[in-house]
Amino acid sequence: TVNVPVRRIRTDNRTEFVNQTLRDYYEEVGISHEKSVARSPQQNGVVERRNRTLIEAARTMLIYAQAPLFIWAEAVATACFTQNRSIIRLRHGKTPY
Repeated sequence: TVNVPVRRIRTDNRTEFVNQTLRDYYEEVGISHEKSVARSPQQNGVVERRNRTLIEAARTMLIYAQAPLFIWAEAVATACFTQNRSIIRLRHGKTPY
Protein backbone atom coordinates (compact mmCIF):
# COMPACT_ATOMS: atom_id res chain seq x y z
CA THR A 1 0.00 0.00 0.00
CA VAL A 2 1.27 3.43 -0.93
CA ASN A 3 0.39 6.01 1.68
CA VAL A 4 0.45 9.18 -0.43
CA PRO A 5 -2.35 11.74 -0.17
CA VAL A 6 -4.31 12.67 -3.29
CA ARG A 7 -3.75 16.34 -4.01
CA ARG A 8 -5.35 16.75 -7.41
CA ILE A 9 -7.93 14.90 -9.48
CA ARG A 10 -8.83 15.50 -13.12
CA THR A 11 -12.18 14.44 -14.55
CA ASP A 12 -14.47 15.30 -17.39
CA ASN A 13 -17.59 17.40 -16.73
CA ARG A 14 -20.04 14.55 -16.25
CA THR A 15 -22.42 14.95 -13.33
CA GLU A 16 -21.07 11.92 -11.45
CA PHE A 17 -17.78 13.82 -11.13
CA VAL A 18 -19.07 17.40 -10.85
CA ASN A 19 -21.62 17.81 -8.09
CA GLN A 20 -21.97 19.55 -4.75
CA THR A 21 -21.31 16.43 -2.68
CA LEU A 22 -17.93 15.90 -4.35
CA ARG A 23 -17.11 19.63 -4.25
CA ASP A 24 -17.69 19.62 -0.49
CA TYR A 25 -15.58 16.49 -0.05
CA TYR A 26 -12.70 17.81 -2.17
CA GLU A 27 -12.70 21.06 -0.20
CA GLU A 28 -12.82 19.19 3.12
CA VAL A 29 -9.81 16.98 2.35
CA GLY A 30 -7.84 19.54 0.32
CA ILE A 31 -8.09 18.03 -3.16
CA SER A 32 -7.86 20.28 -6.20
CA HIS A 33 -10.43 19.28 -8.85
CA GLU A 34 -9.52 19.96 -12.49
CA LYS A 35 -12.10 19.47 -15.21
CA SER A 36 -11.31 18.82 -18.87
CA VAL A 37 -13.09 20.57 -21.71
CA ALA A 38 -16.16 18.75 -23.05
CA ARG A 39 -15.60 16.38 -25.99
CA SER A 40 -11.81 16.64 -25.88
CA PRO A 41 -10.34 13.26 -24.88
CA GLN A 42 -6.89 14.62 -25.78
CA GLN A 43 -6.90 16.55 -22.49
CA ASN A 44 -7.32 13.32 -20.57
CA GLY A 45 -4.96 11.19 -22.65
CA VAL A 46 -3.52 9.06 -19.84
CA VAL A 47 -6.97 8.05 -18.61
CA GLU A 48 -8.26 7.43 -22.13
CA ARG A 49 -5.29 5.15 -22.85
CA ARG A 50 -5.74 3.34 -19.54
CA ASN A 51 -9.40 2.72 -20.33
CA ARG A 52 -8.48 1.39 -23.76
CA THR A 53 -5.95 -0.98 -22.16
CA LEU A 54 -8.63 -2.27 -19.76
CA ILE A 55 -11.07 -2.85 -22.62
CA GLU A 56 -8.43 -4.71 -24.63
CA ALA A 57 -7.48 -6.88 -21.65
CA ALA A 58 -11.13 -7.72 -20.90
CA ARG A 59 -11.80 -8.57 -24.54
CA THR A 60 -8.70 -10.78 -24.65
CA MET A 61 -9.76 -12.66 -21.50
CA LEU A 62 -13.26 -13.28 -22.83
CA ILE A 63 -12.01 -14.49 -26.22
CA TYR A 64 -9.34 -16.73 -24.72
CA ALA A 65 -11.79 -18.26 -22.23
CA GLN A 66 -14.56 -18.45 -24.86
CA ALA A 67 -16.73 -16.81 -22.23
CA PRO A 68 -20.15 -15.25 -22.88
CA LEU A 69 -20.48 -11.47 -23.20
CA PHE A 70 -22.78 -11.18 -20.19
CA ILE A 71 -19.72 -11.44 -17.92
CA TRP A 72 -18.16 -8.38 -19.60
CA ALA A 73 -18.31 -6.27 -16.42
CA GLU A 74 -16.55 -9.00 -14.44
CA ALA A 75 -13.84 -9.23 -17.11
CA VAL A 76 -13.24 -5.47 -16.94
CA ALA A 77 -13.14 -5.57 -13.13
CA THR A 78 -10.65 -8.46 -13.25
CA ALA A 79 -8.46 -6.62 -15.77
CA CYS A 80 -8.50 -3.54 -13.54
CA PHE A 81 -7.70 -5.59 -10.42
CA THR A 82 -4.80 -7.32 -12.18
CA GLN A 83 -3.31 -4.18 -13.69
CA ASN A 84 -3.57 -2.24 -10.43
CA ARG A 85 -1.43 -4.91 -8.78
CA SER A 86 1.16 -5.32 -11.53
CA ILE A 87 4.70 -4.36 -10.68
CA ILE A 88 6.02 -1.46 -12.73
CA ARG A 89 9.76 -1.06 -12.98
CA LEU A 90 11.25 2.33 -13.61
CA ARG A 91 13.35 2.51 -16.74
CA HIS A 92 15.72 5.45 -16.91
CA GLY A 93 13.96 6.98 -13.89
CA LYS A 94 10.55 7.10 -15.62
CA THR A 95 7.40 5.02 -15.56
CA PRO A 96 5.68 4.06 -18.83
CA TYR A 97 2.89 6.48 -17.90
